Amino acid sequence: MKRTALLNRHLSSLIARAGHLDEIVVADAGLPMPRGVEVIDLAITPGLPSFQDVLAALRSELVIESAVWANEASAEVRAMMKAEADSWADATGKQVATSTLSHADFKTRSQSALAVIRTGEITPYANIILVCGVAF
Repeated sequence: MKRTALLNRHLSSLIARAGHLDEIVVADAGLPMPRGVEVIDLAITPGLPSFQDVLAALRSELVIESAVWANEASAEVRAMMKAEADSWADATGKQVATSTLSHADFKTRSQSALAVIRTGEITPYANIILVCGVAF
């Protein structure tokens, strides 16, 4: 039995398979799912699980070196994304670079992701690309 906070076997398997610079998308409930990319669908009802809950669970095991989100996101969502990146840096002791791109480019880039994790989040543009780092 695992000792860390992350219990979902699909997420644990994804993290175990991820390599340096692989990209994992954590998506709101409305992001189109790209064909041919693994989708881990956690959405149950609107808001459940929340985007931030899923990121907190991933943070217990995943190292990221950068994060990308859509520049169309509201000021509130952008602030939340930056706070999440800062929390990741605090948890792992590694700096997390951040950047933005258009939502159209975000959707295109998600087509080459290792996987997309769909949450129950219903906040517009609450989507993030996590670029995997290394633990050493």
